[in-house]
Amino acid sequence: MELQLKDKIIIVTGGAKGIGAGIVKQLAKEGAIPVIVGRDESDNLAHAAVVKNAGGKCFQVVAELTKPENCEMAIQKVITEFGKIDGLVNNAGVNDGVGLESGSYERFMESLHKNLVHYYLMAHCALPYLKETKGAIVNIGSKTAETGQGGTSAYAASNGGRNALTREWAVELLRYGIRVNAVIVAECWTPLYESWIKTVPNPEEKLADIKAKIPLENRMTTAEEIADMVVFLLSERSSHTTGQLIHVDGGYVHLDRAISILNQ
Repeated sequence: MELQLKDKIIIVTGGAKGIGAGIVKQLAKEGAIPVIVGRDESDNLAHAAVVKNAGGKCFQVVAELTKPENCEMAIQKVITEFGKIDGLVNNAGVNDGVGLESGSYERFMESLHKNLVHYYLMAHCALPYLKETKGAIVNIGSKTAETGQGGTSAYAASNGGRNALTREWAVELLRYGIRVNAVIVAECWTPLYESWIKTVPNPEEKLADIKAKIPLENRMTTAEEIADMVVFLLSERSSHTTGQLIHVDGGYVHLDRAISILNQ
């Protein structure tokens, strides 16, 4: 399927690693020009080099997105370089374990800035340019907003906010022809996930238990599978899709977990 993304300028926050890196790769394969926005220049440049070595195009901007002025700076650098923005993928964030019992006001607010506030700021700053191109926004979200997880109040709240903003923006931006959707992630295998699983007791046993609860094929979602959905939602092939929270999770959130046990 031709996705009509050739030379489209798509910003991907947190695009140097994990799910963001997968999205950048898939965009480049479709002929788009992904722009990695991330805090670590060495990480940004390393992944941009991977994309370019594979024959794709890529650009990068160093920005600490918890600082509002950096969000504006990142957008302006993209405009200076390309003169337009065709899409925005809000992806950067981290499950930082700020719980109710173990947290504090300071840590809670810090987490909201890491995981939610820059979603708003990047969209706000990019909006004048997205209006010109009738671009699209895709927000990456997490199951924690719907299922709970325990010990991660700030991250769950941030993801609830991401879901709400997705539908709010879809309504507000109808008049401009800008589509806004979210891709919700459950158990996705990334370098960060791999690092986390190694910190728990009996990591192999824990991973097997997690996989057993994923109904479709009892396996983790891949970053490429998330990326494929994101790229589709950015493309004109999804031209009448907006305000949707699309779960790419093997049925983890909505299907009865007993199904996976029966399929073993």
